[in-house]
Amino acid sequence: MTRHSLQQPAIILIRPQMGENIGAAARAMWNFGLDHMRIVDPRDGWPSQKAVAMASGAGRLLDEARLFDTTADALADTTFVMATTARPRDLTKPVYSPEFAMGEAARRIHAGQKVAVMFGPERAGLENDDIIRANAIISVPVNPDFPSLNLAQCVLLLSYEWQRQVGEIAEPAVEVTKSEWASGLEVEKLAEHFEQRLDTAGFFFPETKAASMKVNLRNLWSRMPLTKSDVQMLHGTMRQMVRWKERG
Repeated sequence: MTRHSLQQPAIILIRPQMGENIGAAARAMWNFGLDHMRIVDPRDGWPSQKAVAMASGAGRLLDEARLFDTTADALADTTFVMATTARPRDLTKPVYSPEFAMGEAARRIHAGQKVAVMFGPERAGLENDDIIRANAIISVPVNPDFPSLNLAQCVLLLSYEWQRQVGEIAEPAVEVTKSEWASGLEVEKLAEHFEQRLDTAGFFFPETKAASMKVNLRNLWSRMPLTKSDVQMLHGTMRQMVRWKERG
């Protein structure tokens, strides 16, 4: 196991049936920084050229993947195991959402535990003999009329949730180029300019609705993230419209 892998959950594929799906799962893992794969009793044997071809740039994960004969062997050194399933099971275990599961994985790994996530065969998913070895179940909220997820899709979903827990998620932002944000005073002056010109043009009619119309207009400006350049352009737009009107 690499040093990096000690800080992440092991992704365990139980009896995968197609090399292509193993390769696609490796690619999904590496998209989100996971690189510790374990494979239990793959149907078509191992190594698999089909898996390598599908993995594309994530072939290193397959080179370093650990092969096991049984689920018990693959889980021997783990301390907390979660099993993915879309079907209800008659087993008394905690059931986690993907988001909560990866948060729990991050917390336990930070505390020094070795966490693993199991994924079942493509055709029918994990069997109860596998799931009874898990400490918790991850239930993916899928369409009940079509609950089957491709193996790589399921790995991608959990890998993405892992990255959300441990990665630096960029907050929504707007890049201001070649300008600065307008100050409150500048926006206030713009609002006054528009209000004055619209009042002159007879826009606020009838008089009984004028006050509420002016409030709505002020709210419009307050909702708009304006730059200094925006304010200057809008002032210029209004002045040009007035000049055009006066020339006419």
